[in-house]
Amino acid sequence: MHPDFQPTVYLMASARNGTLYIGVTSNLLQRVAQHREGTFGGFTTKYAVKCLVWFEQHSTMEHAIVREKQLKKWNRAWKLDLIKKANPEWRDLAEDFGFEPLR
Repeated sequence: MHPDFQPTVYLMASARNGTLYIGVTSNLLQRVAQHREGTFGGFTTKYAVKCLVWFEQHSTMEHAIVREKQLKKWNRAWKLDLIKKANPEWRDLAEDFGFEPLR
């Protein structure tokens, strides 16, 4: 398996309690960079969803996709609770991986 292959479900936000985006990827750092640069396009670019607020790694892509679909069915309050439990300050977790702070 390629060392960069890490099936991950993630939540991005525009700001604390702002617009949320749930996604799945095999390379979290690359995907975060795409969101931050706006090269991912679509919804996240339109609503400036650039802050990584939660993520969960899985052993297989299939497991990650199942979890992503489950989370997408959740209501907003449940998603906010998930973030608050793991990241009560709504820190941009991308900074822990060496990304520059967002302005």
